[in-house]
Amino acid sequence: MRAFDSRPFMRFLLAPLLLLALLPTAARAWGNHTPMCYRAFERMPEVAGAAPVKAEPLEDFLRAQEPAIARTLDAQEAWAREHLKHHAARQEALRFAVDPKRSDAERRAAFLRALRLSPHARLALYLQVDPREPETSRPPLDAAAVSAAPPSKGGTQRFVALQPGEAVAPLAVLASACDEPDYGHDLNLFDDNPGSPANPSYGFGKQPFGNPAVAIGSQAPFHMGFFHQGAVFNTLAPSFARTFTELRVQQYSGLAALAWQTGHAYWGWRFAGLALHHVEDLTQPYHASAAPGATLGHMMWVNLKAQLGAPADRQGLVVLQGNRHFVLEQFQTRWIIENARQRRDGPLETSLRDAARDGRYPPWSPAYVREVVAAEAHAAGPATDAAVVVGAPAKFVSDPNFDFAANEVQLGPELARDLQGQRDALHAAIADLLGHFGAHSRNALRGMLKQGATVVR
Repeated sequence: MRAFDSRPFMRFLLAPLLLLALLPTAARAWGNHTPMCYRAFERMPEVAGAAPVKAEPLEDFLRAQEPAIARTLDAQEAWAREHLKHHAARQEALRFAVDPKRSDAERRAAFLRALRLSPHARLALYLQVDPREPETSRPPLDAAAVSAAPPSKGGTQRFVALQPGEAVAPLAVLASACDEPDYGHDLNLFDDNPGSPANPSYGFGKQPFGNPAVAIGSQAPFHMGFFHQGAVFNTLAPSFARTFTELRVQQYSGLAALAWQTGHAYWGWRFAGLALHHVEDLTQPYHASAAPGATLGHMMWVNLKAQLGAPADRQGLVVLQGNRHFVLEQFQTRWIIENARQRRDGPLETSLRDAARDGRYPPWSPAYVREVVAAEAHAAGPATDAAVVVGAPAKFVSDPNFDFAANEVQLGPELARDLQGQRDALHAAIADLLGHFGAHSRNALRGMLKQGATVVR
């Protein structure tokens, strides 16, 4: 008698839940990366001591280094096919071919296609100013000039324009770019997303999880990495292994090295910041674990009940995971921003700057994102989730009938007020996570600088 194969039944129990569970957390990992990156890098000698660089339009870099960029992108694609298990191969029609006769606009569009970024990605000349050192001499720059993504509720980003040739501190370029991939770079790139690239398509196939009709959720597979869920989870939900964070890190870091090596220092720092964003996203436990506050058994149980006609517990789990992520993000973002405006340091700032942590980890390598960053964040998931439950008001994190994301703008100030008496319970957990954020960011940058021959020109 043949043994009963339970896998199809188990997928039936689990997969629909998982397809929903990521939706509330898909938008952003840390809210606004830039204020944290100013703190993480402002005392790093390689950044603080770097000479000012001249702002350069992307088109100038592409025109000057077109053959070298073509070779770099081809080498990256070959590397990805060999080393990234679930890599979606780039079609030949998307290859960045050398063509000195084409216009700057055509070359720029070809570059975005070869990287398989959104054709609407701005990559404008701008800075996001440090809230600790507010810019007063420049007029604000409209967010639409910088970001193709829908405005975030309660967003804290404030932009100013840079002019071509203007001297700018590498810290400002780097910290600004650390938030930039959330500005629409990875929206609607899958074949089943509305308005996805076609003729040719980008080749990423169908969106592996989340609702393909929700634009902001379509970026999730480029900003999350579920590398450590375990063999049972991977068997039951194989599509969750199809994430592309490592691809983005390799693409941007390779371009940073090329830019530094060829004398385009502005784009060296800019591409480095873009790469760091994806590294930093995976320091967030809610981006390295499908549901940090739930066991696999619990997920299967609530999904079984939903299949039998009682979906309330499944939907409650989805809402609670989303609420806890948003509360963590709100608390961290508001505390960092307020301290910066008051020029005040606390445990979060101290953790972000704590360079003593850097040496606890192995040197930067292509495997670092998966085996060090994501592994640490996944392991921290249950404790982080528990700290949010203990440290935040129950209304926001324990009531499955309350959707914080739908009321973020109105309830953000209320959350901040209610946390005043309880914030110490959250501080230790968040401070530890931001220590990871700072250390991994510095280690990754050191690796990129070394790849760029360590000499920044």
